[in-house]
Amino acid sequence: MLVLDVFKDVGLPIICGIVGLLVGGAIIFFVPFFKKQRAQNNAKKIVREAEIKAEHITKNAQLDGKQAVYELKQEANKEIQERKQEISNLENKLSQREQGIDRRDAALIQKENTLEEKNETLNRRLKELDKKESALQTKIDGIIAELEKVAQMSVQEARDELFARVESKISKEIALYMKNKEEEAKEECDEKAKELLGLALSKYSQEVTTEKTVSVVALPNDEMKGRIIGREGRNIRSLEQLLGVDLIIDDTPEVITISCFNPIRREIARMSLEALIKDGRIQPGRIEEIVEKCKREVEETIHKTGQEVAFKLGLPRINKELLDYVGRLKYRTSYGQSALDHSIEVAYLSGIMAAELGLDQNLAKRAGLLHDIGKAVDFEMDGSHVEIGARLAKKYGEPDVVINSIESHHGDVEAKSVIANIVQAADTLSAARPGARSEILENYIKRIEQLEEICKSYEGVYQSYAMQSGRELRVMVIPEKIDDVAAFKLAKDIKERIENEMTYPGQIKVSVIREYRAVETAK
Repeated sequence: MLVLDVFKDVGLPIICGIVGLLVGGAIIFFVPFFKKQRAQNNAKKIVREAEIKAEHITKNAQLDGKQAVYELKQEANKEIQERKQEISNLENKLSQREQGIDRRDAALIQKENTLEEKNETLNRRLKELDKKESALQTKIDGIIAELEKVAQMSVQEARDELFARVESKISKEIALYMKNKEEEAKEECDEKAKELLGLALSKYSQEVTTEKTVSVVALPNDEMKGRIIGREGRNIRSLEQLLGVDLIIDDTPEVITISCFNPIRREIARMSLEALIKDGRIQPGRIEEIVEKCKREVEETIHKTGQEVAFKLGLPRINKELLDYVGRLKYRTSYGQSALDHSIEVAYLSGIMAAELGLDQNLAKRAGLLHDIGKAVDFEMDGSHVEIGARLAKKYGEPDVVINSIESHHGDVEAKSVIANIVQAADTLSAARPGARSEILENYIKRIEQLEEICKSYEGVYQSYAMQSGRELRVMVIPEKIDDVAAFKLAKDIKERIENEMTYPGQIKVSVIREYRAVETAK
């Protein structure tokens, strides 16, 4: 009993502890087991749900695939039907083409047969013609042999004689025809041309002026030369550097010569030297001031001159920069004739002639004024004054008639309007009138000699004279060798050769003189 009591007192907690341990161990063991079991159940459930979803997806996919296959089959069948239809159409076309080719083949065979028949017929005819030709040739040879015996002349000699007679007869007929036609044309146009030119010239009068191409500055005394040269030449170097000219100081008393291809620079140099001589203070600083002042004055003069010319001629709406080029012509000369005065003169003459012909007078004046505009800068730009002038006119928007007048006034380009022809005539009148231009003596003598040599190179000419400063050429011919018709032809040949081989201002009149004298002495 004591043991039981002791056991009760001591063993109960132990038993409780053991039971607690057993229960805890059981819990520790069974809780993961139950969790695992629950997880397995959840996994099986998820797998079943996934299998069900997969089964649904598979069934849907199979249905969609069957639908897509069905649609693809429908499209394929449709495409096959279309291809079959196209193939059927192509077969029909090919069948039709084959039928057409068969018909053409039959037609070609028929034509070939016909051509063969014709060819055989032609061959037979050619053989017959060859026989006839050989027979005719035999007869002709016999006739020619008989004619050679009778005429005592070979066939070649007879041919040459015939050609010579025909050539002589035809050349005379051509010359006579040309002479008659020229006379008829002169009768019709001379009166009108004289009336027109006479009216134009009577309405215009221009002073004849000449300008030098080398400027000369007069000095008050020879001491001024030393002052212009300066110490160790510093003044003259400064002048030449600023002005862009050559100053020639030689033994000529009280004179300095300014040499430069640019006429505007030459004018600025002349004005600067005259101002420095008048001022008396000649040193590099003062030289620079005077040169700048003279440049501004020349630019103002150029601008003012262009405006005045446009106002004087009554020409509206000309570009201001183009008018400056017109003003620059004041300092440009050609054969001693002022380019500006020449351009104004051509403008007046062109306007008058255009008015008489019922054309646009202002347009003709404009073309006449600008026909030599390229000369304003031909010493600065590459190309002839005609090419430069055309480029300037295009640049500043001038009308096509004006551009063509500039290009054609020397015959470089074909004139496309009546105004262009008028400008060409006015340019010739202005340049060719007596006193308008001066010429270097050496060039003048060479031109006269060349004219006389051209005349003497023709057979039948025994003397020639260049008269009126080379503007008229008189040719004396031997009357026994040159008849009246040949004289007319000779004048035309000389004229064409002069036009092709020579360069000359204005016009040259060629006169062929044939004189036959019959002299007898009464005793």
